[in-house]
Amino acid sequence: MKDLPVDHFLADIVTRAREEGLRVTGFLQHRGAQTDECCRTISIEHIDSGEVRLISQPLGTGSSGCRLDPAALADIAAELLAELDRPTDLLILNRFGKGECEGHGLRAVIETAFARGVPVLTVVRDTYANGWCDFAGEFGVLLTANQQSIAGWFNAHISRRTQVLQDAFSQ
Repeated sequence: MKDLPVDHFLADIVTRAREEGLRVTGFLQHRGAQTDECCRTISIEHIDSGEVRLISQPLGTGSSGCRLDPAALADIAAELLAELDRPTDLLILNRFGKGECEGHGLRAVIETAFARGVPVLTVVRDTYANGWCDFAGEFGVLLTANQQSIAGWFNAHISRRTQVLQDAFSQ
């Protein structure tokens, strides 16, 4: 999955969800240009506001550690947890990775969404697929990283959400 255009797939789903009138929150990932000092920078864009934030930190050329900025991730997690207090139809997160597998990162955000019945769409590299399955259990499914698979998942969740709304209004 490393070189697949999954971020474009997520952006397409955001567009479709908005066209359907859904309340979507979360973040999309953008990679910056390669620098001489280190690896590419990683930024995320807030789906609602369009605000772009840097979530990577430069560790230097000899570094082999995680480049993600834990303070930036903590701020993002707090913001998303507050947003999940409002009605939300879909949560889109840029990645489920090492931090989430270890109980950190945006894991609490995903747990909260699961507990509130909010569908979560995120990207999971093959390296972390077992961690995702262990974490998500019956609430998660691994999709093939292609537009058709992701659109199928989205369509299934849209029809379920629409049916729930119709049932609520008919009572």
